[in-house]
Amino acid sequence: MARLELDLPECSLFTAELAVRIRDINYGQHLSNDALLSMLHEARLQWLRSLNYTTELDIDGKGLIMADAAIVFKNEAFYGDVLRISLGVKEITRASFDLYYDISHQTQTIAQAKTAMVAYDYQLKKITSLPSVLRAVLQQ
Repeated sequence: MARLELDLPECSLFTAELAVRIRDINYGQHLSNDALLSMLHEARLQWLRSLNYTTELDIDGKGLIMADAAIVFKNEAFYGDVLRISLGVKEITRASFDLYYDISHQTQTIAQAKTAMVAYDYQLKKITSLPSVLRAVLQQ
């Protein structure tokens, strides 16, 4: 079986630390894939808050919507583990960018992930250009 591989850029855009909660544990007694996706969302919102945005719905008048997501697990994480989620970016286009996540616990890589984020006008229900201020942050 061919496995998905992600080519992570340097993940120095932002770092969040999140603890694995009991509700994040699946029947295998480790971090579940849906809980990790939720943790990625939390890390992304913390990054946006560090830029003084309170929501993905209003970034200089435009929103962000997730077009796709990929997660590659490398190791298990367990209840109480504090995960370090470091963000990186590449593939910036007129209307989108790929946000990468390097997820680790202590010295061990737990997972790698990518979400394609698209600028979106929620009122008009259509894709729009990335806000210039956000584009400037992404291109640093």
